[in-house]
Amino acid sequence: MRQARFEMLARTRGWWCAAALLLGVLAPRVASATQSAELYRTQAYFYGRFEARVRFAPGEGVVSSFFLWRDGSSSTTSWNELDYEKINATCKLQTNIWTGKGTQSSQINTPTFNICSDYHTYAFEWTPDYISWLIDGKEIRKVTGASVNEYTQNASQGMSMHFNVWAGNSTFGGTLDPSTLPVQEFISWTQYSSYANGAFQMQWREDFDGSSLPSDWAAGDWASPYNLSTHNPSNVTVGNGVVALSMTADNATGYTGTPPADSSDSGSSGSGGAAATGGSSGSGSGGAAASGGTSGSGGASASGGASGSGGDTGSGGASASGGATASGGKSGGSGGAGSGGTTGSGGALASGGVTGSGGASSTGGSSTGSGGASSGGSTSSGGSSGGSESGGSSGCSAAGQGPMGRAGLLAALVIAASTLRRRQRSSPGRALR
Repeated sequence: MRQARFEMLARTRGWWCAAALLLGVLAPRVASATQSAELYRTQAYFYGRFEARVRFAPGEGVVSSFFLWRDGSSSTTSWNELDYEKINATCKLQTNIWTGKGTQSSQINTPTFNICSDYHTYAFEWTPDYISWLIDGKEIRKVTGASVNEYTQNASQGMSMHFNVWAGNSTFGGTLDPSTLPVQEFISWTQYSSYANGAFQMQWREDFDGSSLPSDWAAGDWASPYNLSTHNPSNVTVGNGVVALSMTADNATGYTGTPPADSSDSGSSGSGGAAATGGSSGSGSGGAAASGGTSGSGGASASGGASGSGGDTGSGGASASGGATASGGKSGGSGGAGSGGTTGSGGALASGGVTGSGGASSTGGSSTGSGGASSGGSTSSGGSSGGSESGGSSGCSAAGQGPMGRAGLLAALVIAASTLRRRQRSSPGRALR
């Protein structure tokens, strides 16, 4: 009788464990506990010069950026973006352009200074004839011809300014060490000059002199690319004429320090600075900036949702396949859709559902395994409990001992694998760099 009760209990547990494993695959995977930040202008603008005075955030695995983004950009429709991105511990600078039809062109630029140790003026110039990137008034990159035409055709609604800091991975930006947090990107000012008849004309400038964000600016609250951090409005703070974008642990959001002073806050371009003859940027015949300084060069971000080819695997945990933000993971009303990035379709199940210490994920990695085996009936961290009457294996291991339990687990694994493959095929997202 005792044996019969045990076998019935094992079969029941088998179906419960099968259901738990299936839910572990079907349930969306949440972003990790790392909190990042994004700041964006709620208005979009057409041709012109987009400038910002920025000090990028340091650190391996920290992507820090200034970029222009077309609201509604998607890898399945059209993608318009211009970027300055700081990547890796060496503070490399990468510039990008997405021309509106999914075509990306990236380039590593090597300034003579450390972009993480001081403020510099970054600018994009977008005209009918060229798009260029400038730092402290010096052009570092320029595109012309078909790329500009394609870009412009798909950006008729204009582009909005964005800034962000977020967690990269081994394929882009480096692998974040959470012990290095918090880190900050600092923005001293931003401004926009329109372009018409061969000349730039200043339209507005924002010095962030208040104690909160101006009405034309907002903070993002969606998952970052790769789903390894979540943008938290609490990590966008204003003080001493500077906006601080922080990346922090989830229980230490915000910034209460004193932002580093911008010692050379005079590098903005003068209003009315004309484009150089032939459409080139910077000073030159017909292109000198009005007194007041030269234009800087702007930065950009990948924050738009490059698709992750899989979440980082935790100790013993399975990696998420396709754990990337959908449709860029950000855009949506005025530059960012809170719901923009769908998470990966959960961690792939380990054979038999057994994970190491609960299948805990690394920073932003896969979801915890459900039903880790443990001895003596105690659960592993994240594992499901359920001791056996005999005091031996517990949880789903014991449940899987009977023929019905094993069959239930096997069926769940087959269904889960099939579901995971379907999600992989249908998951949209930006191409990996």
